[in-house]
Amino acid sequence: MRNGDTRLPASSSVETEFFTRADELVSLYDEGFQLTRCTERHRKVYAVDSLVETTLWHIYPELLAPGAKSAVEFVLASGLPRTVEIADATTGNRRTLVLFRSDRGLGVMEAERSATHRETSSQSESDRALLLHQATHDALTGLPNRRQFSDQLHAALPAPNGARLALMQIDLDDFKSINDTLGHGVGDDVLKMAAERIRSVLREREFAYRLAGDEFAVIQWRADQPREAERLADALINAFKEPFTVDGINVFVGASVGIAVAPADGNEVEQLMKAADIALYAAKKDGRSRSRTFTRSMLIVLEQREVLRRSLRTALQEGQFFIEYQPLVKPSASVVGFEALLRWRHPQIGVIPPNVFIPMAEADGLMSEIGQWLLEQVCRAALTWPSHFTAAVNLSPAEFLHEGLTDRVAQTLDLVGFRADRLELEITESVLLERTINNLDTLNTLNVLGVQISLDDFGTFYSSLSYLKNFPFDTIKIDQYFIKDVERDEKSQTIVRTIIALAHGLGMHVTAEGVETAEQAAWLQREGCDRLQGYFLGFPMPAEAIGEFLRKAPARLQRIWDGNMHKANS
Repeated sequence: MRNGDTRLPASSSVETEFFTRADELVSLYDEGFQLTRCTERHRKVYAVDSLVETTLWHIYPELLAPGAKSAVEFVLASGLPRTVEIADATTGNRRTLVLFRSDRGLGVMEAERSATHRETSSQSESDRALLLHQATHDALTGLPNRRQFSDQLHAALPAPNGARLALMQIDLDDFKSINDTLGHGVGDDVLKMAAERIRSVLREREFAYRLAGDEFAVIQWRADQPREAERLADALINAFKEPFTVDGINVFVGASVGIAVAPADGNEVEQLMKAADIALYAAKKDGRSRSRTFTRSMLIVLEQREVLRRSLRTALQEGQFFIEYQPLVKPSASVVGFEALLRWRHPQIGVIPPNVFIPMAEADGLMSEIGQWLLEQVCRAALTWPSHFTAAVNLSPAEFLHEGLTDRVAQTLDLVGFRADRLELEITESVLLERTINNLDTLNTLNVLGVQISLDDFGTFYSSLSYLKNFPFDTIKIDQYFIKDVERDEKSQTIVRTIIALAHGLGMHVTAEGVETAEQAAWLQREGCDRLQGYFLGFPMPAEAIGEFLRKAPARLQRIWDGNMHKANS
């Protein structure tokens, strides 16, 4: 065998069917056209003493002719079988060859030599080759399918001594939104083009498969692992950076890749696939359109997350959630309301940040129940505040998209007796990326109820002006990313100044998040920002501390404000 660092896996269980009859003339070749397997009769007829150095062109030199060679190329490119008639250059005898795509390269099946049986036999063998192709290949992309992937991986593991196999799990980023917004026909076209891009970067001893939906896999045999796998993963990710063009529409789909290497990360199928899945999860968690190679620490992190996920299911019933409130302040140093911030105190681990547990709750379908509890608790707490104060509550994307949101909000307001115009629901732009018509209907229904709607983290997602045109938000919240250096960075100043002018021009208010210094507050006051929020003005606090904060707030805030404003302006 060439390349001492690899062992080609045995043929798939379906392909093995071709070798069950001793009188068949069947031979298999890798992508370098070297003979890898043949039937006993084929070995005798063509005097094959060894697979080493025996190629397709040694057995069938007639396939080098332009027409026949193009048939070979067609089969390798499309995966579809072709029937070819060839004539022996010495004797003139004609033979019928059925060419088919094998799991490792090319397969050749020779029909009976008798002219009487040639037509019937060639048709029969061609039908068998087509059935093999259909059983082992994905109908949409032409790539080997999950069945063939499973056969190959089981045949390859455990990896022999000295051999190293890399398994890459590939998942397309943002593919679901294409199906949802442009339809499954466009989605299918993108999947076909994605398969071609994957094929385009493969080299010798690298084999791609479509597993299901937008999930693909690659098996790679290389000695220098994981470096070679990481090189291929980078090539795969780069192949997806250009847009896919379907019917004149450019759509962008990225690729995330998880890498696991046998035998180091597992020498059994389930072990290796689990390791690759964990690495893929890490790639997506780290921001998508990137690759990650499995490490043991990933497994520890995942196990910890699973412990948290199981705990999360009982956290609400056991009273582990609590709420903190951060003041919203006018530049004149007067408090006008509070934003409610959900927290989770795990009995063993302690306080867990929302960015850790909220995605878990969304994935497990728990966010609607948690969000309902949060809304009711905040409305009850706000009844004790001054009657003009607003209560701001964040809606997670999963909660916003959950059916019946507007009914639950209306019922909660009625149950608690809280005025709708005092409730401010904050949503991020990400919730508007899917099911746009339904989302706008939900927003309009909330608006009819009298609830205020705030567009949170403006400027960090798509910042589509169509959102502002199609729905009149009450407030735009400028993300703290633009506030942290606004007193000294001209680009941040231009962006913030533009957002303030845009919002005011549309009749909306502006809140700046993350205000931490007097200089930031002074600059925002000069530019006409309506509300400020941040540690400079007040830290998050429990509900029972709000009364004391409000008693001391006027003098304290005015003192801080006047002193720091003078310092900032001097």
